[in-house]
Amino acid sequence: MSLIISNIALHFLTKKEETGEVVLRLGPENVAASSKIESFVDALHKIYNSKGSKAYGHFSAMPAQGDKARFVDIMESYLGDSQSFHQFSSQAGNLLKNELEKYDLAETGYLIVCHYEYMGGRYLLAAIIPISEHYSVDGDLHISADQHLDTNKLQLAARIDLFDYQNNAQGNRYISFIKGRAGRKVSDFFLDFLSCEEGLNSKEQTQTLVQAVEDYVAVNQFDANEKQHSRKELLSYCKEQKESAQDVSLQEISHVIKTEESGQDFYKFCQEQSYPIEESFPHDQAVVNKVTKYAGYGNGISLSFERSHFGQDVVYNPANESITIYKVPPNLKDQLLALLESNANQSTSQSQAITSELSSEGSENEY
Repeated sequence: MSLIISNIALHFLTKKEETGEVVLRLGPENVAASSKIESFVDALHKIYNSKGSKAYGHFSAMPAQGDKARFVDIMESYLGDSQSFHQFSSQAGNLLKNELEKYDLAETGYLIVCHYEYMGGRYLLAAIIPISEHYSVDGDLHISADQHLDTNKLQLAARIDLFDYQNNAQGNRYISFIKGRAGRKVSDFFLDFLSCEEGLNSKEQTQTLVQAVEDYVAVNQFDANEKQHSRKELLSYCKEQKESAQDVSLQEISHVIKTEESGQDFYKFCQEQSYPIEESFPHDQAVVNKVTKYAGYGNGISLSFERSHFGQDVVYNPANESITIYKVPPNLKDQLLALLESNANQSTSQSQAITSELSSEGSENEY
């Protein structure tokens, strides 16, 4: 396993229903990094990496108010060996407790604070993991209920790249955090807990990258196949970087989308065009996924197709807002033919029923 745990702490946050008071229960002082805990942190690391809705930031330069310590202050005390990891994580738990009370939120669960190394990187992860109930059956067929850490529902988590922070404290992206589905108020509370400000906009950087690639293949007069190949290579490269939690690099992309016929390489092209883009950055995979496909959903209709089909097998008419598909997928074609046949049979049955009813009425009138 490529993961090495330096320290880990587990605390529990709950809220009294009667008073709304947030209660922090501290975990044990020394948690041994057993193989089970290593496997748990490894899984948590991968789940965090897979989250697409992440943003990036840095610690706020605003000084602490009164005698209130900031997260960065207590973290520095730990990293400088002025206090133990348990003291640091306990103080972090109290900071989080105060923010929960201030925002009057119901977000409770287990607070995980972990200092670890992975593939040469050093990280500090802070996350609230919600609790879910599950059921089990024993040998006597007795059903019992229990609780577990539901890591798949991880939404409140942030990770500090300690190498980046210590080597570039003036940077704007050494903190990453999950953003989006948990809601703006919840995100704000977690940022306040860390005294963090948003910095690098990953989505904007990725949108600029995609536009730069489109400009590059157009200026170098790539044909349709070369353009689509370049887009697929970009998508494949970005997926690999995402899976390994690595930044995308303009210089590496230059080798990915270069062809023998293309003159200027992509990296120099970006420099000359002065795109507002970092030489390397954590990208937004959701933006890159759109380079090879168009997709949309609304009013009960879902449609997606590869970009290379646009204008040939899929034609859009903006005048009447219609889309014509010339090569219908076989499985969809079978469903449509079955539906037409079913409708035709239903129509025939209805016609026969009406004819029969009219015949009966005619017979009654004769009498």
